[in-house]
Amino acid sequence: MVTSEAVRQFALSFPETDEHPHFERTAFRVKKKIFASLSEKDMNVSLKLTLKDQSVFCSFDKTVIYPVPGGWGRMGFTFVNLRKVRKSMFKDALTVAYCTVAPPKLAEKFLPK
Repeated sequence: MVTSEAVRQFALSFPETDEHPHFERTAFRVKKKIFASLSEKDMNVSLKLTLKDQSVFCSFDKTVIYPVPGGWGRMGFTFVNLRKVRKSMFKDALTVAYCTVAPPKLAEKFLPK
């Protein structure tokens, strides 16, 4: 299980990331682009992934990581069930989401070489 406080710590550890309210969720942004949003009520996080990355993460277990229903999911938005996900997998998915929207100069230090 990953707590909402752990989500905040992980998300805000990336360079130039900030936290803002986003409807009933909390959004984490880099350069004004959302890479993750947290619902404390539902204990899930929505991540912005590429469709390729979404398919990789969702192949693990559809009760843990799965596309957001409807059109948002078809654009790469992916839910992570914080009650079921392992911390290491969550960190990996969050890092990929950050790198998906961050400018290349910020993302490069997190990408494999």
